[in-house]
Amino acid sequence: MTTLQIHNIETAPAEAKPLLENSQKAYGMIPGLHGVLAGSPQLLQAYQTLHELFTQTSFNNEELTVVWQTINVEHECHYCVPAHTGIAKMMKVDDSIIDALRDETPLANAKLEALRTMTLSVVRNRGNVSQEDLEAFYAAGYAEQQVLEIILGLSQKVISNYTNHIANTPVDAGFTKFAWEKK
Repeated sequence: MTTLQIHNIETAPAEAKPLLENSQKAYGMIPGLHGVLAGSPQLLQAYQTLHELFTQTSFNNEELTVVWQTINVEHECHYCVPAHTGIAKMMKVDDSIIDALRDETPLANAKLEALRTMTLSVVRNRGNVSQEDLEAFYAAGYAEQQVLEIILGLSQKVISNYTNHIANTPVDAGFTKFAWEKK
């Protein structure tokens, strides 16, 4: 099992201190992931920037959750699945959506299921999606913009999921009740 240092404001490199202070202000604590990312101030800044940009896309809270959690589950991220379960609840996403994503079962809403399916195709095929995949996605009511926004969300999740795998980041106390393991 690998681990990386989880920094706080005192132990972080100088360039990361203001970024961790922003995390503290935004969340009332420094998420463990942010503490690990602080070991590379540039990576922490990239993650925070990608997160902010992804939340500003055309996706609503349910759709953001579908993209994030589909990727988290596919990557088997022990940290991000519980964290995004709690975040989805704070965003008032319906429990049936949260549970289906965690359990890898189809979503009842056809449009959200098309988003989940397209996200999985992008992840599993490393972006080499078929024309049929795109056409099905467009037929569900999405457009080219949303294909590109999935890639933005994936960029954010690669940083967090891969970092958490290498660091074995402990799940933050507020999210431990949402612990998850792949079935």
